[in-house]
Amino acid sequence: MKCHLRNLFTFILLMVFILSPNAEAFAKKLIPMGESIGIQLQLPFVYVAHDVLLPNGQWLKKGDVIKGVNGSEVSSVDKIKQQLGSKELTLSVKQKAQEQRDISLTSEQANNILPFLKDETDGIGTLTFIDPESKQYGALGHQIIDGVLNEPPDFTDGSIFLASIEQIKKSSPGNPGYKISVIENNNIRLGNVKSNDLYGIFGSWESEIKNNLRKPIEIMKDDEIALGKAEIYTAIEGSEVEAFEIEIVKIEENFLQFIVTDKELLEKTGGILQGMSGSPVIQKGQFVGAVTHMFVEQPSKGAAITVNEMLKKKPK
Repeated sequence: MKCHLRNLFTFILLMVFILSPNAEAFAKKLIPMGESIGIQLQLPFVYVAHDVLLPNGQWLKKGDVIKGVNGSEVSSVDKIKQQLGSKELTLSVKQKAQEQRDISLTSEQANNILPFLKDETDGIGTLTFIDPESKQYGALGHQIIDGVLNEPPDFTDGSIFLASIEQIKKSSPGNPGYKISVIENNNIRLGNVKSNDLYGIFGSWESEIKNNLRKPIEIMKDDEIALGKAEIYTAIEGSEVEAFEIEIVKIEENFLQFIVTDKELLEKTGGILQGMSGSPVIQKGQFVGAVTHMFVEQPSKGAAITVNEMLKKKPK
C-alpha cells in the first residue's frame, strides 16, 4: 500500500502499488474508469513481513529474505511448507548489506513463523483507463513501492481485481485517510500486470469491455490543459464511480496541482484519500490525467500526472 512536485506541504503516495506502454500502442481515445482495484504482484522470493523473535533468541528481521531451506533454494511460501515434514529446518537468511546466515528451527517452530512470511505484494488503487482498441489498461499514476522492502519489487506475475469500498477513513490535516476495500466477484481477474514503473502499472485487460462502461473520450493535449474547473472520477462507496468537482490551480510541465471543491467529497472523505491514486482527471469532456498524490497537511489538495506523460513509458 513516494512526487516530482515541490511544495511547502508534505505529500505522499496514495497507494500501497506505473508502467506505460508507449503512446503509439494506445488508441487516440481512452475509456476513463475510476473503479477501485485490488492489485497483487507475485514475487520470486520469500521475505519476512514483521520482526519475529525465535525461541533460540535470534531474530528474523522485517525485510529479511529467505534464500533457502535445508540447502534448497526457495521462491515461495509453499516451497517452505513442503519442507515441514523434516524434523529440523535450516533457513538461509539474507538481509541487505549483511552476510547470509543460517537459522535452525524445529518443524513446529518453522510452522509458527509462516504467517510472518510473504511472497507477494498487494494493495488497493484506482483504475485510470482502458484502451478499447488494444485492450490495454493503465492504473495508479505512480509506482508500487513495497512497504516492507522499501523498493519497487521484482515480480513474476501480477493481477488486478475489482474492489468494493466498505468504509472510508476520512482525511484531516496531518492525517491521511484511506479506503477500506474488499475484492469483489469471487476474485475474478480483470487483467494482468505487465509492468510496475515510475508512472504506475499497466497490463492487458482480460475481462469483457461492457457496453455500459463510460464512452471513450479524446486525450487533451498538455498545452491545452487550463487552470480552472475539472472533475475526478473515483469510487468512495461500494463499486460505484462518481464524478467530483475540482479546481486545477497549477500546471507544471506534465504535472498538475488541484483543490477539491466538491462539497460532498469533502464532507465524506476530507479531500483526497490513499487509494484514490489513478482516479481519472477530466476537463471539458477530455481526458487530462490521473491523480497521483495528496498533500498531507492540506488533504483537500492533490496532484496529478497528465495522460500523455503516462503513455510515454514503455513496458519492461
